[in-house]
Amino acid sequence: MLIQLEKNCNNTQLEAITLELRDNGYKVSLVETLNGRYLVCNGSRETDIRHFGNKAGVKDVHVVEDDNKLVSRKWKVKDPEIHFKDGSSVSRNDLTIVMGPCSVENEEQVINTVEFLKENNIGFMRGGIFKPRSSPYSFRGLGIEGLKYFSAHCRANGIKVVTEVMQVSQIEPMYDYVDIYQVGARNSQNYNLLDELGKTDKPVLLKRGMSVTLHELLASAEYIFSNGNENIILCERGIRTFEKSYRNTMDLNAIPYLRDKSHLPVFSDPSHGVGIRNYVGSLALASVMAGADGVMVEIHKCPQRAFSDGDQTLDFYQAGRLIERLRETYRLRKSMAL
Repeated sequence: MLIQLEKNCNNTQLEAITLELRDNGYKVSLVETLNGRYLVCNGSRETDIRHFGNKAGVKDVHVVEDDNKLVSRKWKVKDPEIHFKDGSSVSRNDLTIVMGPCSVENEEQVINTVEFLKENNIGFMRGGIFKPRSSPYSFRGLGIEGLKYFSAHCRANGIKVVTEVMQVSQIEPMYDYVDIYQVGARNSQNYNLLDELGKTDKPVLLKRGMSVTLHELLASAEYIFSNGNENIILCERGIRTFEKSYRNTMDLNAIPYLRDKSHLPVFSDPSHGVGIRNYVGSLALASVMAGADGVMVEIHKCPQRAFSDGDQTLDFYQAGRLIERLRETYRLRKSMAL
């Protein structure tokens, strides 16, 4: 059971509701976010919810039997939107395109990419400044100094910054320069990190781990929400299977499933999903038709010279063509009411 509290619910009312819930066999957790206050109730299923719905201080009561109640689709009547200060948003009512390099390499690269994105009316730029690499000898990012000029050039051109945070100690130093914190696949079950990101007021893009089930991904999102941050984006980026012909197996099934089971926006990252440049466009388009609310694609002016993941990165010409096709495909999906 999930109880939404009225904004004016006072401490006396809250204590009375909580006490009665516990007397009825529920374990009760209070969750406070910028958007509201909730009581997450686990335990007895025999209570008449109308009894609690009539309590002073209660806005609504929902029967949600899912383990991950806060991110469940079962209690949200209206799809939520993630709003930014410039008036833009991420939601299920539009297609969000995020493009940029795997890793930020230098200031010239950032300037070139920002110019390309602005020319194509793309409002979000991805780029790694802390890079979790399989080999300790690979390029591991420029850190905060790189983030500073990455952010400066993006914000001067009305573009929002999406970049990965790898550990709790990085959250605060990154705060002033980031619009969306990205949690990478390797950290999708780093619960200490998820707890702390739940205490921020900035959106979190949560990628699925390469061996993480969808139930586990939703559990990770629940960690963020339960600590106070409702602004979460789920991202399918391919999983590890027995197939060796490409980098990962892009799980397109996950997109409609997550949109059905959760009220959160769902993105796809076909660059990591397949890891082969020639296939990225096809999977990006397929993701849109599968219901993705956003697509993340790695781009570089010269992919052959990229410091990381060049094999899965599109050049600017390829990216420009894909942008047009993504928008056309989204219009087609909307016209078909898929």
